[in-house]
Amino acid sequence: MAGKTVRLTVAQATVRFLVNQKTIIDGEKLPIFAGCWAIFGHGNVAGLGEALYQVRETFPTLRAHNEQAMALSAIAFAKASFRRRFMACTTSIGPGALNMVTAAAVAHVNRLPLLLLPGDVFANRRPDPVLQQVEDFQDGTVSANDCFRPVSRYFDRIQRPEQLILALQRTMHVLTDPAECGPVTLSMCQDVQAEAYDWPESLFEEKVWVPRRIRPDENELAAAIGLLKSAKNPMIIAGGGVLYSEATAELRAFAEKHHVPVAVTQAGKSSIDETHKLALGAVGVTGTSAANALAADADLVLAIGTRFQDFTTGSWALFKSGDLKIVALNVASYDTTKHNAAPLVADAKVGLGLLSQGLGTWKAPRVAERAIVEKKKWLEEADKALASTNVEKPSDAQVIGAVARTLGGPETVVVCAAGGLPGELDKLWVPTVPGSYHLEYGFSCMGYEIAGGIGVKMANPEKEVVVMVGDGSYMMMNSELATSVSLGQKLTVVLLDNHGFGCINRLQMATGGANFNNLWQDCAMQAQPDIDFRAHAESMGAIAVKASSISELETELAKARTADRSTVIVIDTDPLVTTDAGGHWWDVAVPETSPRKQVAGAREAYEAAKKLQRVFD
Repeated sequence: MAGKTVRLTVAQATVRFLVNQKTIIDGEKLPIFAGCWAIFGHGNVAGLGEALYQVRETFPTLRAHNEQAMALSAIAFAKASFRRRFMACTTSIGPGALNMVTAAAVAHVNRLPLLLLPGDVFANRRPDPVLQQVEDFQDGTVSANDCFRPVSRYFDRIQRPEQLILALQRTMHVLTDPAECGPVTLSMCQDVQAEAYDWPESLFEEKVWVPRRIRPDENELAAAIGLLKSAKNPMIIAGGGVLYSEATAELRAFAEKHHVPVAVTQAGKSSIDETHKLALGAVGVTGTSAANALAADADLVLAIGTRFQDFTTGSWALFKSGDLKIVALNVASYDTTKHNAAPLVADAKVGLGLLSQGLGTWKAPRVAERAIVEKKKWLEEADKALASTNVEKPSDAQVIGAVARTLGGPETVVVCAAGGLPGELDKLWVPTVPGSYHLEYGFSCMGYEIAGGIGVKMANPEKEVVVMVGDGSYMMMNSELATSVSLGQKLTVVLLDNHGFGCINRLQMATGGANFNNLWQDCAMQAQPDIDFRAHAESMGAIAVKASSISELETELAKARTADRSTVIVIDTDPLVTTDAGGHWWDVAVPETSPRKQVAGAREAYEAAKKLQRVFD
């Protein structure tokens, strides 16, 4: 006997389904979707726009100023929520949809849940070609939205109403599965959005989603325990998976019980209180001298929830020991088999607990003592880099020092993305609570910072959210400053103006290149722009000031804490100065031939460094 049905359009059914998906956090049942970001156009305003209007009081619809930016805000919300809650985004067809492709890649690389609902062309094809339709001369089934396929964990095009039922079920599986987690794109043909269908009422029953905790295979667990017990110089590298599985307490307990020091990736930073004596800070290209010194001699690396990005491994030239073994603890089997690692497919919380239980009273023989000594030396160097100064143009590190002294602490979340700042923050920022450090460095997406700050603030309304951004990234996506003001999502934005792309200019110099096309002064132009960032930020409704010194910056930061809306503090910085201490070589290919002797010298150094790269059989 057929069950009861309800007649709704495809768009209405989609929204009703999303509204009824729930989760439980700290004993409280919450909607798993915190709302939908929307920029309406002819591909979604009539269908999804009307459906979202009907639930506007209980399911928030938020408007941004750029489609990529709103998706970045949604990604940041999911990351700051440790993947427990997430958001949807809808756009029109054509450029509106394609603007989200970069954001989809950010979510894909970082394994973060994001639901994209771009409008698409007519399934019935009668009015083809419609406004903004991209025609494929060889394939009538292709539209611009096919660009989402390689950057989506699941992609589907809804061309008939009944296709939606299985698509929505698959969507929730991907968004909530710890191993498959990533962006989902449901390409919504605009005529189908408006079609009515008799849906089974069971599709809209409330469903509660809680994290799946994968337990390890007994043989893999036994092998990992054996490798750890035989290690003399083990260390832990903690990635974002530690935060997503809420395993920070287990990580600390493991380190303390077994005397194993902990280094962190960009995504894993804040997974351990970095004031802890066994916390070495960042590892790799932008790592601390303490973490990198221990990594060089490590005979076993317990890698937890990391995908082994090249910045973490120093392009695999960081680890020098010929006896190196890797145990890869990860929910995604794809990551556990990289570089001849011993796989341990498991949830980080469960896996760490069982590893510790299996190790019993075993302790690493001597590495903890060395970790304490190396960390003390590193902190002395870090203090020098962060110290206040009276120079006209301070370094990025000196600005970070001012922010840390004024607003640092467990009540603050620092947000950043691309450029030179992530490297300095990775080394020098000292988070003490989970989630207090929020960097998008998996895709290193310029323009993420302010949009991301909004998502972080939405997930943590009680926190101070400090966005640190360079002028190059600010110029790429500053529109969301107006969004933060309009939504009442207060941010403190520290805008470091080095008059160009300072980070890439330094890389260009390091690889023997001439100063070219990065700093304004080295670009082909008739006049260098003199941008008044303070006036620009003020024009979008923010409080805006320009600080002429580090002491002025600290004064303005203190004022920003009590401001009633977003504040932007602009400060000029030196584009060439960076923290020399710590860090490691990074594989950036240098030309084999060039008429310039600087390139030839850089190539010689590059070839020497490549000889240190580890090759896994």
